[in-house]
Amino acid sequence: MFQLIRQHQLDIMLALSAACVTMALMLLITQFLSKKRKWILIAMELTATFLLYFDRLAYLYSGNLTKTGYVMVRVSNFFVFFLTATVVFVYNIYVRDLLYDRAGLTDSPVRLKIVSVACIVEMFMVILSQFTGFYYSFDIYNKYHRGPGFLICYVVPVVCPLIVYTVIIQYRKSFSKFIFTALTLYTFVPIVIGVIQIYAYGISIVNMAMVVVSISLYFFTYLDINAAVMEAHRMEMLRLQEEKKSIKRLFDQTANAFVKAVEMKDDYSKGHSLRVADIAKQIARKAGKTEEQCDEVYYSALLHDVGNIGLPDSLVTRSGNLTDSEKELLKEKPVIGGEILSSITEYPFLKEGARYSYERFDGKGYPEGLSGEEIPDVARIISVADAYDSMSTTKKSRSALPLQTIREEFINNAGSQFDPDYSNIILDLIDTNINANENKEVEELEKGIRCDGYRSAVTVGIPIVENITKITFDCERINEGSEFSAPSIVIFDSFDNRVHSDKKAIDAYRYCEYGEMWFDGHFVSTGVKNEDITVLDRDDGESETTDHYKILSVRYEDHVLIKLYNGKTMVSSILATGDKSRSVYIALTGENCILKNISEEFTLTGINMDECRRIADEVSYIERMEADVPNVQVDRPMSAYSEGLRIVDGLAIDFHAMSLPTASLVWHCPYVLLFSSDDGKVGGPNFKDYVLIKLNGEASPTDDEIENRFEMKKTSNFEGWDVWKTICKEGFECEVEFSRKGNKVIARSDTLGIYLEDELTLKDPKQEIYASLTGDQVALTDIRVH
Repeated sequence: MFQLIRQHQLDIMLALSAACVTMALMLLITQFLSKKRKWILIAMELTATFLLYFDRLAYLYSGNLTKTGYVMVRVSNFFVFFLTATVVFVYNIYVRDLLYDRAGLTDSPVRLKIVSVACIVEMFMVILSQFTGFYYSFDIYNKYHRGPGFLICYVVPVVCPLIVYTVIIQYRKSFSKFIFTALTLYTFVPIVIGVIQIYAYGISIVNMAMVVVSISLYFFTYLDINAAVMEAHRMEMLRLQEEKKSIKRLFDQTANAFVKAVEMKDDYSKGHSLRVADIAKQIARKAGKTEEQCDEVYYSALLHDVGNIGLPDSLVTRSGNLTDSEKELLKEKPVIGGEILSSITEYPFLKEGARYSYERFDGKGYPEGLSGEEIPDVARIISVADAYDSMSTTKKSRSALPLQTIREEFINNAGSQFDPDYSNIILDLIDTNINANENKEVEELEKGIRCDGYRSAVTVGIPIVENITKITFDCERINEGSEFSAPSIVIFDSFDNRVHSDKKAIDAYRYCEYGEMWFDGHFVSTGVKNEDITVLDRDDGESETTDHYKILSVRYEDHVLIKLYNGKTMVSSILATGDKSRSVYIALTGENCILKNISEEFTLTGINMDECRRIADEVSYIERMEADVPNVQVDRPMSAYSEGLRIVDGLAIDFHAMSLPTASLVWHCPYVLLFSSDDGKVGGPNFKDYVLIKLNGEASPTDDEIENRFEMKKTSNFEGWDVWKTICKEGFECEVEFSRKGNKVIARSDTLGIYLEDELTLKDPKQEIYASLTGDQVALTDIRVH
């Protein structure tokens, strides 16, 4: 390797010198360095350039006996030794400048001052050596020879950089990784090469190394500049993002303040716009919109009702029927809102939300009568969210509607009032809320109530379930006179677990009262099929005080057992509701009394069949002819399933379906479950359900990893949902057809004008898939397979 360098070192020196000059010129036009540091780096590059240039001249004129050769050999070697010390001196200045800038020093460390002095002394020694031959001398042939003090000249280029490096290490955290790497290379590469140079006479590898590290210093400086620029860019982006968030917060606060001012007109409207905005954003997110689009939907929904500000207060707060002129005036609200928001030109979607959210999907809305996708997307979302909040909150004229009723409204109006795609999304959100309500504890039970008159106060319902529920309370008379005073219980069912007396609420919450019972055994039946009530002496061994009451309740299918304890008396009652589909609740009430210290306890103890004997025949709606598969009665959502049928290409299932007498909603109809299991049974080994298809036109994929495509449309045979429910009660024939090609399973049905098609794409084309019939409050009979 050394031989190769000897042969080509003059060319190498020239190339490295040219590279250094190029780096110096590049530094000269650099804009991202301070003026002082730029000139220091240029000085380092030029010093290294001249060092190598004069070293090359020394080799070129070595042995040249002409007058020019005589002069050039001496001048060249002088500058080689002199510039070697100069390189260290300028490097020392560079490190000092870095410390001033990066470490915040105001004075140079003592070690760097020592290095500066050592470099100056070295330069003086080089000058002195020209007269003494201490470092080097020349023979009569004009050849260079090392002098007796040659090794001393290596003290500065070897020891001084090490001293400087101790300072660098001390302030290591002040330098970037690129600068630290460059300084490390600049320190140690020449030292290592210098040691080799002692034993490699005749080549200038140290000076070449000095030039190479000088060039590397340029590149690492640029890497550091690039990193600094990137960091500055990152900080600037963070600042811009923070400014954007700040502007968004300001806009949000301004919009909310404006909305609150508009909603001050009507107490029942307070919070409406914010709730609509939250719901609309959920719909948008579930529809796959970007976060930016979701924000657009949110703020459009927040401001969709600003047109109220241009309407008379009397109209905004009006409840009940409106006159024709008032209806026409109300139709001006979206126009006014659109005009108000049209001045916000940066956000045109705000105007669209306000102006078009009262359009209908079928074109029967206002103000322009747009239909389908002519209506802006944001307005179609707001229309769904607005309707949901209006139905789910209390108004002057009515209480909030139950989720089941709201759900049915969206099914009934999908494709007419609402965009069917966004209707399906709100149905999913409603189902999530219904499931959450079913999985959590019922509404918190009151700790006490005061009943001044008969049923003037009633607690929330406490569910009667398959395990024993214990309820206790204390009762205090309000009047000690002759007026009747006693607690009682109401046995009932409703969507919201509450007792209702208003006709609208009874219809909305599907309220059904089975009867009312007192602790002396008196019972008023309003809905049970049969009852068996016995008054006995108390046998539970607990307190027999007359102001303390206890209730035990349990359910088995369509029968409930309720025991009432007070004083020395126990009332045991068996009630046959005649219906396994409905829930059963107990609510506490009374007359001229105060109920205190009310508590409930759900136990893990099951029913004693000897105590809760059957007092009415079980009602069956499947005592019809059976065909290929046994009949199934589904009393509650998916509480029973037919046998699983393996799906092959061309499979068809025909059956008769009839909704049970208690059915009242459009989805109280047959369902088809597609699943897999080792034994072909629902719930069998390795059971996995894929999609639940409801023949009223809904599909609920249960596996997010499986691709599922669902299509529903109403054909010309569809006569409306009221007719649908009527025919379901009367009974009708159904057919579900299947096709299978490889990993695709397709189910089709056309039931009472509801055409649906579901395409399931499996990961494994060999996976066996089964279909099972189920439903909600429906009897499935005469099931035929072909």
